Amino acid sequence: MSATPSAASGGSLSGSPAGSRPGTLPGTARGTTTRGEHAASGTVGALEAPVESASARATRPGGRGPLGWLRRAGWRHVIGIVFSLYALLPIAYIVSVSLKPHGTLTGSNELFIEFSFESYARVLSDPAHPFGQWFLNSLLVGLCTAAGTVFLGALAAYSFSRMRFRGRRMGLLSLILLQMFPQLLAVVAVFLLVSKLGTIVPWLGVNSPAALIAVYLGGALGVNTYLMYGFFNTVPMSIDEAAKLDGAGHARIFFTIILRLVAPILAVVGLLSFIATMNDFVISSVILVDPQKQTLAVGLYNMVSNPNYADWSAFAAGAVMAALPVVIIFVALQRYIVGGLTAGSVK
Repeated sequence: MSATPSAASGGSLSGSPAGSRPGTLPGTARGTTTRGEHAASGTVGALEAPVESASARATRPGGRGPLGWLRRAGWRHVIGIVFSLYALLPIAYIVSVSLKPHGTLTGSNELFIEFSFESYARVLSDPAHPFGQWFLNSLLVGLCTAAGTVFLGALAAYSFSRMRFRGRRMGLLSLILLQMFPQLLAVVAVFLLVSKLGTIVPWLGVNSPAALIAVYLGGALGVNTYLMYGFFNTVPMSIDEAAKLDGAGHARIFFTIILRLVAPILAVVGLLSFIATMNDFVISSVILVDPQKQTLAVGLYNMVSNPNYADWSAFAAGAVMAALPVVIIFVALQRYIVGGLTAGSVK
């Protein structure tokens, strides 16, 4: 008779090898754990791990305390504050000089040691230097030039963006290449041209604000058109196609649809044109000769051009008041500036 295997003979009813615990997988020795047991024990250990206190995180380098904030982002704030102070120093200096009652720069290295508005009263009441008329002339020339620059640049950008014609790429390239040559190279030619034109059309001759505006508008294209062109490309062509299906032409699409969608870039170009016109000295000094028709840049220069006596405090007061329109327009349009400058950078 054949013997039946039993527990005493080392057999196992479950078929597992001798020495292994019942219920375990074959080949698993005693004292070892399975993968599931490892996972379970790790989960329990993670749950039982002590939570780091807030005070420990605050004192740890790179944590939530002052030291961690300084290492993560605080150094950026420090650099920003330093550069802001560096940029504000000239403004603080010119404001301090404008508050001095005397017309000299004696002791001007000490900021805000005197407070007086005599310089402002003197620059506004001096009949030899009509500051109010200069201010109005600058506003007129600046606003007209900004409006004309925006309009002409928008028309050119719309044409390059929405229409396909021969010479399109060469035209865009030419607008960029022309900006390589500074305006100083054309001052003599501009003066001769305006002089000859004044004999035919008197209101476009020398000493005419209209002639100065026309000269500025002659350089309205260029970088402004290329900047608008990038922004116009961000407007989907499907909008134009839908309007054309409804019977709209290019003029109606441009004035009623596109101009509303590209308002940020229009505000940016208008602001940049206004600032450049207000600060221009070379061209305006060549075309405008009469003191009553000069702009602020030319008039303020004439206030300190006398080597015997230069009223620097009145000059500083006039410079502060001349900067007010630019600051007001900049603050009013600041929500358009970032979007207008960056939206057309990526197609």
